[in-house]
Amino acid sequence: MGRLRPATESDLARLLSLWALVYDGDEGGDEGGLGEGWAQSARDWFVRVVDDGATARFPVVEVDGVIVATAVGTLELGVPNPHCARGRTVRLANVITVPEHRGHGIGTLLVGDVVEWARSIDADRVDLSATPDGRRLYERLGFVLTSAPRMKLVL
Repeated sequence: MGRLRPATESDLARLLSLWALVYDGDEGGDEGGLGEGWAQSARDWFVRVVDDGATARFPVVEVDGVIVATAVGTLELGVPNPHCARGRTVRLANVITVPEHRGHGIGTLLVGDVVEWARSIDADRVDLSATPDGRRLYERLGFVLTSAPRMKLVL
């Protein structure tokens, strides 16, 4: 299946290429007219948080020394409420496995790693936005569809 490990700063170029795959075919094209500007922002952000295990988690899976999959977990702090008693939510994002390695349990391994990290930092829950292709995986792992509608304002 491959070797699971935390990403390091030296993995940045490969992670950027994988993250770009997440947005290929994203309806609406670039967000807010940013074009390729997102990549520099992502580089700067990653370098700042890659070693901060209290606020972010970056598992990768390597096969024959090449990263073939990754995911991102980030801690979001909010107002405690009945659905999030400590106000600590982990956002799971950018779960990607290159096509030739899909269907072998790598996504399950990555999501499990982020969920375990979320538990270790006392998060209340893990939230995500699922593509139709990923929904089955998340449901199998216990995620449930919510009724809360999502909205956004691009600035």
